[in-house]
Amino acid sequence: MTQTPNIDGVLVQWGDRLFYPGNRVVKGKPQPRLDGGGLRQRAAAIRQRIEATVVRRAPQVMVKVTGGGRGMLAIAAHFRYISKNGRLDIENEQGETIHEKSAVHELADDWRFGGGLIDDVGYRREAFNIMLSMPRGTDPQIVQKAAREFAQTELADHKYVMVLHDHQANPHVHISVRAESMLGKRLNPRKADLQRWRETFAEKLRGYGVDAEATRQTTRGKYRQPEPLWRLKAQEEGRLHRAPSAKHSGLQAHPAKTAALQAWTQIGLALAQSGEVADRQLAGHVARFVREMTDHRAGEPQRNPVWAEQQGHRPTHQPEHSANTFQHTKPRNIDPNR
Repeated sequence: MTQTPNIDGVLVQWGDRLFYPGNRVVKGKPQPRLDGGGLRQRAAAIRQRIEATVVRRAPQVMVKVTGGGRGMLAIAAHFRYISKNGRLDIENEQGETIHEKSAVHELADDWRFGGGLIDDVGYRREAFNIMLSMPRGTDPQIVQKAAREFAQTELADHKYVMVLHDHQANPHVHISVRAESMLGKRLNPRKADLQRWRETFAEKLRGYGVDAEATRQTTRGKYRQPEPLWRLKAQEEGRLHRAPSAKHSGLQAHPAKTAALQAWTQIGLALAQSGEVADRQLAGHVARFVREMTDHRAGEPQRNPVWAEQQGHRPTHQPEHSANTFQHTKPRNIDPNR
């Protein structure tokens, strides 16, 4: 007689692999202990993330480091750019509003001498430029509020300024943050930090009722492999005589994506065996999502279509997953840096 699986336990086990990798650095409340109540609480959170990803297809936030100044000349130029030379309001870390061209010059002087001296031109990055964005249709004022709370959480003890840009298609906020904190510690964002920033920004948006997610590309079944610049140049000049190696394409070359597929499969299998109607319905959405992940057009790295057509390149066939069939797979950790 087949034993009914512990649905919540399976969801937590595999959902953590998809949404909360073990080596992620978290600034926030510790996760509850895995007693009965804590397990149900975490499983409910996993169900919400699953529904947002495979049912609602919630909009994904964008948090991007766009550059940074290695001296005060570059930093001041960025101040002028994001404020449209003082025409847009600048908000600093104390919540004060700065406007007009003369105030932008005063802001630059405050950054130059407010801490370690920043020369006009330096050898190291003295500021980081960050952009937080949401798709068209999101209320710009809510984006600004969420960005403000994001900065208060993630950039505490640093000097920073922020400017809302709502005159373009996607509402976004530019943040410029001084690399050296008021305590002398330097900011050095890595991929794990960027993912945490995305999740923090999404959390702040959800606090204002905006449906937003910060799911990793591999969890969503996405994989982008842009052509190297040298290959594009060689192709334009007619010097490219050999197609890209096929052994580095497809799911097998991307273990993080394969591990994500395995996790989704186990989650779908568990939900399909649940006694709850809502869980079984969610399993159907997961099955469709898995089929999209294994579709050959999504499984292949995104190569140049012109090159593929010229060379007669055919995508590798990917296995299909039916709505009612999930295969048991061996657990495997997902690398969050992929």
